[in-house]
Amino acid sequence: MRIFKTRVFVRFARKVKLNDKALSRAVSEVERGLINADLGGGIIKQRIARSGEGKSGGFRTIILFKARTRAVFVYGFEKSARDNIDDDELKEFRRLADKVLSYSDADIKTALAAGALIEVQHG
Repeated sequence: MRIFKTRVFVRFARKVKLNDKALSRAVSEVERGLINADLGGGIIKQRIARSGEGKSGGFRTIILFKARTRAVFVYGFEKSARDNIDDDELKEFRRLADKVLSYSDADIKTALAAGALIEVQHG
């Protein structure tokens, strides 16, 4: 399983001090079937706890997910900032999922080289 994050997500993660270890744990939970919300089309909303706190007041992340292949963190928000994504955002995430989850290895390599995707460092 390869895990990636987009530039937009990197900015969010940096701002809220969300590290790669926390992202890896979130994907591990998803792989074990501990999914907070399956939005369909390879889109998952997964909660991540703030450091030293619980998940309920933590962060919400949108992950494009293809089992045993790849997970791509594309969006994050603080629960205190907003309740959920809206229908228009979900439509855009579905379009993005169709594209990104069908990437070949060459497409991934190109996206990494361009900085569009950043690989999450995990064990």
